Amino acid sequence: MNILNDDLKNDLVKRGFTRRNFGRIAAMITAGSTLPFYNEPALAQLSRVNAPPDAVLLNANENPLGPCKEAREAAAKMIEHGGRYRYSEGDRVQQILAQQEGVKNEYVRIYAGSSAPLHQAVLAFTGPKRPFVMADPGYESGASAATFIGAETIRVPLMKDKGYCHDVKAMVAASPTAGLIYICNPNNPTGTLTSKEDIDWLVANKPAGSIVMIDEAYTHIAGAPFHTDKVAADKDVVVLRTFSKIYGMAGLRAGAAIARPDLLRKLGGFSSGMMPITGMAAASASLEAKYLIPERRKLIGDVREDTYSFLDKHNFQYVAGKSNCFMIDVKRPVEEVIRALQAEKVYVGRRWPVWPNHMRVTVGLADEMKKFQSAFLKVMA
Repeated sequence: MNILNDDLKNDLVKRGFTRRNFGRIAAMITAGSTLPFYNEPALAQLSRVNAPPDAVLLNANENPLGPCKEAREAAAKMIEHGGRYRYSEGDRVQQILAQQEGVKNEYVRIYAGSSAPLHQAVLAFTGPKRPFVMADPGYESGASAATFIGAETIRVPLMKDKGYCHDVKAMVAASPTAGLIYICNPNNPTGTLTSKEDIDWLVANKPAGSIVMIDEAYTHIAGAPFHTDKVAADKDVVVLRTFSKIYGMAGLRAGAAIARPDLLRKLGGFSSGMMPITGMAAASASLEAKYLIPERRKLIGDVREDTYSFLDKHNFQYVAGKSNCFMIDVKRPVEEVIRALQAEKVYVGRRWPVWPNHMRVTVGLADEMKKFQSAFLKVMA
């Protein structure tokens, strides 16, 4: 089977690839989860640890609340049908999500998480002549995919004077031939928000031919505006959603890309396959549990704000994120603090090269954050 058909090869050449690149691109398409950056668990390996069973895990932006009751029951019931493909389970997630977001069914494509469509967008829209533009610090997975296929990554610093939001004007100016401009909102690792007005400006003023990808993994937690209205208006926008965060389904795997059908077809040309039916059943149940988002937003927000009060009380400097993670300035190489906290059985996030003295902390359960506070005071004393 020819993985790269003639139309795809011609498109790749237009984006600056040579035939020497084709083998690596074909490998990325066929290798899937064996690639070192392919999925969210693989990216989390940068924060992956061999922790003792009683450790506090605040390292991978997981939601310790797990799936809601309805999702757990739906997934458990689906196990008895595990011998069947049941493609209809994915179709049901597509239909519910499309209805809730005000778009047609064909504007939604379901995935096992949201990392696959991110990497497929890098394959579909970037190249040696079409850079990948992102924030710095930012979620690195797309940049890893770009590096793998030989596309340039342009990193644009966050705006300190505007609460560390994306510098959308600098991102637009970064390259007149940008292939993909990536906005994670709230941003990972900082948890900081970029305003709807700024993102509206970005979409309206982006370079011709560029695609704007808006990763809304943490938007539910922040209670911030969504951007599927831009998809409904047929803009050059791809919205990513995952069930890993507020829905607590990181291990069950469910997500979606929401975009114009022609853009989804470009993403879909790089993968095929069915979705895990337990994850799909849990995703449908989660979408239909109307209480879940406001309840969890408050639970996570209350614990987060309590932690900020602790940091303020002890005069620690931090970046006040609005999602389930934030950054603390530890005033020295962060690896030292990470190792010291691990000795106290508290595991936090990794280092970002552009901010070598900042440590990302995931918001855990209330008792977990109290253990973090005690350990952090001891380590920083």
